[in-house]
Amino acid sequence: MKNQQEIATPKNATFEEPQTKVQQTCETKRRPLFMRLFFSGAITHDTTPSKKVAYIAVTAAFLAVANMFEIKFADVQFSLTIAVSALAGVMLGAVFGCAAAFLGDLVGFLFNSGGFAYMPWVGINLAVIALLSGVIVGGINLRFRGCLVVKVTVLAVLSFFLCTVGINTTAFWLLYAKGVPYLTYAVTRIFVGGQIYNCLVNYALLYIIIPVIAKLKIIKFNY
Repeated sequence: MKNQQEIATPKNATFEEPQTKVQQTCETKRRPLFMRLFFSGAITHDTTPSKKVAYIAVTAAFLAVANMFEIKFADVQFSLTIAVSALAGVMLGAVFGCAAAFLGDLVGFLFNSGGFAYMPWVGINLAVIALLSGVIVGGINLRFRGCLVVKVTVLAVLSFFLCTVGINTTAFWLLYAKGVPYLTYAVTRIFVGGQIYNCLVNYALLYIIIPVIAKLKIIKFNY
């Protein structure tokens, strides 16, 4: 006589246990390296195309507002665009954050040119900051105490030398001060003109805001 379990359960029947949180986490970590480095969880996880467009549009609008409140003195600018661009990279990922940063700079200029001609290298500078932020802070998967501080520090150092010095300062020197030795011009613009203080304020904001985003789980990224 067959027992009740054999009667109730067919021989070939199989049952799958629901995924545990650990298994779901493993599935998330199996995303291709390229996707992890260049696309945020907000873009790749459970997001419809309309939501993706909305994320990018809202971020670009926020960047435009930040650009509208920029104060310019010839080749020196004071604003929060460095921090906002970096946050765009964290929240949208390197690729979409980069696009939103450039677009936000362009739209911001249209509303507040400050009497200056459009300077495309400024938008490129912000786009590269978003790209670096998306890869370093949002893409690289590090898990140890204080890893966010390390990531923001690396971001700050790279963005300062590659963007503030390498892109912005070099572009201004080539166009407006090529007769002056480059090192003299760079030191004057960054330290005498005060561009360094603008950078430090923006980096300080990132040290505060990014850990808060991670702690509150406002957005998913590899921290």
